[in-house]
Amino acid sequence: MSLQSSDAAFELVTLRGGGRSIRSKAHGETMHIGTDPRTEAHELHVAQQRLAERLRDWHQAEPFVIWDVGLGPAGNAITAIEVICEMIHNKTRESSTSVELHSYEISTEVLEFALRHAGELEYLNGWEAILRELLETGKASPAPSIEWRLHRGDFSRQPHDAPAPSVIFFDPYSPAQNSEMWNLETFRSMWKVVNTPGAPDCTMTNYTRSTSVRVTMLLAGWFVGTGVSTGEKEVTTIAANRLDLLMKPLDDTWLARVRSSTNAEPMRGRNNERGPISPEDYARLIAHPQFLG
Repeated sequence: MSLQSSDAAFELVTLRGGGRSIRSKAHGETMHIGTDPRTEAHELHVAQQRLAERLRDWHQAEPFVIWDVGLGPAGNAITAIEVICEMIHNKTRESSTSVELHSYEISTEVLEFALRHAGELEYLNGWEAILRELLETGKASPAPSIEWRLHRGDFSRQPHDAPAPSVIFFDPYSPAQNSEMWNLETFRSMWKVVNTPGAPDCTMTNYTRSTSVRVTMLLAGWFVGTGVSTGEKEVTTIAANRLDLLMKPLDDTWLARVRSSTNAEPMRGRNNERGPISPEDYARLIAHPQFLG
C-alpha cells in the first residue's frame, strides 16, 4: 500500500486528555476514544484479563497463547508484551516459559500509518524495528521467550489454525462498521476452538456493551459477563469458556432487559439489523447453562 493512499485513509487526532490517537476516515471511528492507546489496552485487556497473575501461575509445557483479534495500530499487543518483559526483568516469571502472541488483521494499513507517526503516538517509540520485522516477515521475537506472529486476512472467513488461546483481545471495528466480525458464525468458530478437550481456561475482552452482541456471544456458546469501565465507556464485556472465570456474569436481571430491548436480535451473516429478540432465540438464550440453576 502506498504512502499516499494509506495516509489518505487515516488521520491523527488529539484526545480529550491530550494524548494522540488515530481516526479511520473510511469507518468514521477513532481508536481508543476517551483515553490513550496504552491506557485503554491496559485497563480493558491486560489488567482485566489478569495477564500477569495468569502468567505467573502458568506451569504447562505448552506456550501461553494470546490471540490479538484486530491488531490495528498494535496498542494492545505492545502493552501485553511490555508487561511480560517487565515480569521477566523483575524475575516474577520464569524466562523459559514461552508465550505465543497471534495477531489477526485484514489490513495492516493502520499499523503502517502509525509507524510513520511513531513519535507523535509515543507508545510506539522503540518498537519500530520489531514492528517492521513483523510486517515484513509475519513474525518477530520481542524477547527470547516471546514469539509474535501476524495472521493476515479476514478473521471471520479464515480457519483459526493457531493453538487454543488462554487470552483473547477482541478489538475489531464496531459492529455498525464491521458486522461480520461480530456475528454468530464468527463467535461460534472461536467457541469451537476454546471448547475443545484440553483447551485452557480462556477469557475474551472487548469494548462493547451492546445487548445484541452479548446475545450473539451467548448463543454461540460463550459465558458472558460485565466488563470494566475504560475511557468514556462505563461498562464493557468479558466472555469466557467457563462461568466461574467471570466476576460479574450476566444474570436474570439482564435477561429481563433483553425481553424489552429493541436491539437484542443476534447478529447473523454479514448484516447488522437492529430489532427485538425473537421468541425462538430467547428460548435458546434462557436455555444457556449460564442461566440454568
